[in-house]
Amino acid sequence: MLSRMASAKGAQRRRGFRRRVRFGPADARLTGHAGVAAVTEADRVLGIADALDCAVGSVKQRDRGLSAGGLVLSLACAQLAGEDFLVGMDRRRADTAGQLLEPVPTPASTTTAQLAKRFTPAHLAGIENGIGAINARVLRLLPARRRTQLLAAATIDGDTTDVEVYGSKKQDAVYNYQGQRAYRPHIAFWADGAVTLAADLMRADEDPRPVAGQLLDRAIAQLPAGVMKIRCRWDAGYFAADLAKHCINRGVEFAIGVKRNTAVVRASRTAPAAGWHPAKDMEHTEVAVIDYLPGSWPDNAGVVCIARRTRIPVELMPTDPRARKLRTIDKAQQALALQGKLDYVYGYSYILTNLDVSTPAKLVEVEHWYRHRTDIEALNKDAKHGAALRHLPSGDRTVNTVWMWSALLACAISNWIQEITGIDDRRGRARRTVARMRRELFNIPARVTRTNRAPTLQPPPDAGLLTVVLTRLQTLPTIRAG
Repeated sequence: MLSRMASAKGAQRRRGFRRRVRFGPADARLTGHAGVAAVTEADRVLGIADALDCAVGSVKQRDRGLSAGGLVLSLACAQLAGEDFLVGMDRRRADTAGQLLEPVPTPASTTTAQLAKRFTPAHLAGIENGIGAINARVLRLLPARRRTQLLAAATIDGDTTDVEVYGSKKQDAVYNYQGQRAYRPHIAFWADGAVTLAADLMRADEDPRPVAGQLLDRAIAQLPAGVMKIRCRWDAGYFAADLAKHCINRGVEFAIGVKRNTAVVRASRTAPAAGWHPAKDMEHTEVAVIDYLPGSWPDNAGVVCIARRTRIPVELMPTDPRARKLRTIDKAQQALALQGKLDYVYGYSYILTNLDVSTPAKLVEVEHWYRHRTDIEALNKDAKHGAALRHLPSGDRTVNTVWMWSALLACAISNWIQEITGIDDRRGRARRTVARMRRELFNIPARVTRTNRAPTLQPPPDAGLLTVVLTRLQTLPTIRAG
């Protein structure tokens, strides 16, 4: 008995000893962001900083220190590592080992802001041109089948997203319809390549429709050469005849959401029962072509209206009058349902398009393609919660515009790495988000040592994706011109 007690006390002492943590000297060779080396390799392969520098030009009188392209790339790297304010540049700068892996030296936060203020509208337009050049380089590294797929047809999605900011001194920040002081990024996104092609930072009370055609033109200019067909998708916030006419004049196929009005609701009621066809990958949903075209829209360009209806059981009807789904239900059906005369109602949505819907199969495919306009909503979410577009940290609008482009570039770099290393599934809808890439690739701890003047990474045993991505990137050739 005594021996067992003594043994238990000895075990407690040993366990207690194991719990004690002792601090040794700090090891400057350790970094928590070893995956930034993947961005450096991607820069070596694609020439990201070089393409941006050539397109943006110089923002300084003396050719020394960090260039304009290097600044944007450095900001994107910081956001990929999880920094979401300008002061994060100081934290990245203090990471001694991590700086050995960065594609460009990280500037101080004050330097970052001062350089960003020097960007003119021409410099900002150069960022778009630089991304277009990089897209062409990415295309050259892809397998022939994937390259053919991307060149066969390009889909451009246009959308806005509001970014709430705080402080009355934010330049040009105004209140939006929700009562938030905000800016409004206006983005044109290449859905197939998962890359932003053109973007503006607008005031939160600006209407995007008057400039949507210009944004589309700029986006088309950044597509790789050889794209055979261009299509674009817009939600009901872009319901305007001028945008449709612009697309028709440019030979671009389009689909634009329709704002609900009495005329389109009335047209959907008169659709023949035989004209409704089951939608693809959406239960209890049907689509049909209805007889509706606003008077200001071109009537000789093959524009038709598609209606989609989804069956909603009465017991699942929203009770909150503010519910968005409630606005999709025909008022006449709502009244009958509330009187107990219907077991279900339909929620309707409408699209105006010039795509071919001459057969039921084509109609179903067009509606299914338009439904994936959520690609750009996924980009907005990724840029906000994966990168740092949820914050626009400066009081200066130009600095905030550079910050916006850095967030969009961070998303693009994440997708470029996945594309050229083949770690996505090539379908475009199973790409890793920036947040997941940060967790699995960018924010992997490692010890950085120097061997023959080259950095050597010593990651933990479970750093699988970092090893795979770096190995594949190192086997790729350097692509520059073209």
